[in-house]
Amino acid sequence: MRLHVDQRHERVLELVRERGSLRVAELAAELGVSAVTLRRDVETLAGQGRVRRLHGAVVWPGGAVVEPPVRQEPAEGPVIGMIVPTTASIFADIVRGAREAVRAQGGRLVLGVSGYVDTEDAVQAGHLLSGGAQGLLVAPSWSGGVPVDGQERWLVDRGVPTVLVERSAPPGNPAAALDRVRTDRAHGAAVAVGHFAALGHRRITAVLQEGPHAAQITAGYESAVRSLGLEAAPGAPSVREHGDYEASVDFLADAVRRRGVTAALVHGDEDAIVLVPRLQALGIRVPDDLALIAYDDEVAPLADVPLTAVAPPKRSVGELAAKLLLGRLAERGTGARPTPRQHVELLPELRIRASCGGGPPTR
Repeated sequence: MRLHVDQRHERVLELVRERGSLRVAELAAELGVSAVTLRRDVETLAGQGRVRRLHGAVVWPGGAVVEPPVRQEPAEGPVIGMIVPTTASIFADIVRGAREAVRAQGGRLVLGVSGYVDTEDAVQAGHLLSGGAQGLLVAPSWSGGVPVDGQERWLVDRGVPTVLVERSAPPGNPAAALDRVRTDRAHGAAVAVGHFAALGHRRITAVLQEGPHAAQITAGYESAVRSLGLEAAPGAPSVREHGDYEASVDFLADAVRRRGVTAALVHGDEDAIVLVPRLQALGIRVPDDLALIAYDDEVAPLADVPLTAVAPPKRSVGELAAKLLLGRLAERGTGARPTPRQHVELLPELRIRASCGGGPPTR
């Protein structure tokens, strides 16, 4: 039941007399009235000399002025800077995973994008750090995935905790001492080759992109071919090496027709989607004549022939990298002895779809 104004005034006086002082907002909530109404009541009573108003609080007159406890706002969490070459392809999910991990700790992720321009990495880092970033998650624009000719210098001289994301550095390089989290892409390629072998394919090939992950994928593919005793058709051009796909289409068509190749690993999804109809226009059917496995699983299930694909754990890479960096910041904040640096590799999985069929064609 709503109190009459006189009753409300008496209740205000009673509560303030009992407690000495009360915040206006708390008093309004206790009486079930709006803060505006309560402030009018307090102004009326203060004008009569029956209470004192002080800094958003109401105080009993004549007694000691006791400031009511100020509600402390939660301290702002850590600010993490993240530099990626693009927010498309695999990095979209990596950024999401990092953002969620930072947000869960009450922090904020601030993004910089280099556009695969090597010199832009340092520019973005400087901007993020001057804006308050306390640590960095970095996927540098190293074309081969590792630094060459001193590309790491700007990174190791920053003086803040830093974690490499989907990049590495060779032993002896200063950047090799940084924490890092990446996908074991060699393992993913080997899993793809193993799946071909399990289906009975003996002659296979790989059509890959040039770029930061090419060396890992190539190494895993070649190692698995040797280990499983398969025959590989060498000489595949890099996808889009000449500005179009004709060289790759011609290579695959020749490999199927003349060299008995029945399976191919293609990096990445978009390239595989482009190649399939071009091969089919030449009479080479997927998967009847050529089984395909794509790499990255960004859009592989959306292909006309849904593509079996190697799927890196993208979101988990971002999440673990962020948690590792947050741990480093916590160590620095408490003065704790730093734990050993970590090189974390996460294994991708193979997602089976229609493009591999049930086995090699019978010829």
